[in-house]
Amino acid sequence: MTSAEVQRLIDVMHVLRAQCPWDAEQTHRSLVGYLVEETLEVVEAIEHDSDPALVEELGDLLLQVVFHAEIAAEQSRFDIDDVARGIADKLIARHPYVFADAAVPDDLLTSWEQRKRTEKGRSSALDGIPARMSALTRANKVIARTERHGADVPLDERSDDIGTRTLALVAEAHAQGIDAEQATREAVRRIEERILAAEATQAKDAPQPA
Repeated sequence: MTSAEVQRLIDVMHVLRAQCPWDAEQTHRSLVGYLVEETLEVVEAIEHDSDPALVEELGDLLLQVVFHAEIAAEQSRFDIDDVARGIADKLIARHPYVFADAAVPDDLLTSWEQRKRTEKGRSSALDGIPARMSALTRANKVIARTERHGADVPLDERSDDIGTRTLALVAEAHAQGIDAEQATREAVRRIEERILAAEATQAKDAPQPA
């Protein structure tokens, strides 16, 4: 089911777990920080529109998937085939208009959320949203998920509280189809570039020691 190169990666990981002391001692929990870091580096490569960087960072992220699957396989819990099978089955089940004869829904995102809600037995639009997301990303997810579940988002637009005002900005961005987290990262990157330029100018104009 796997390509030759993916199988090669799996084989390399198997050898590393057996022969490298650092790789051998890792656990699912010890790898969490690396998983988060590699995910963020994929995001950065995408935002920089760099194919070489994206290939490298996707490889690092794929390593994390293979690493976790290898650890679980050693404990006879599950393996990489179970991981791939699970996601393939899920995609097929959630796309009956592609893999069966169902009609294409008018609202694909709402239809997707409804299938997830039924499949997982969720009672709230908030169920399943990771608590460890950044505040902006979580806010956007809460607003989007709630809307797709047909509920109102009760924003207090009169509040002077900065957190509530930030939430209102996230809702405004969502309404315009803008990812607030990504937009903020890009704004931070622009101000960083201006700071670096100002520092370079300041250093150039600074008096030189005699």
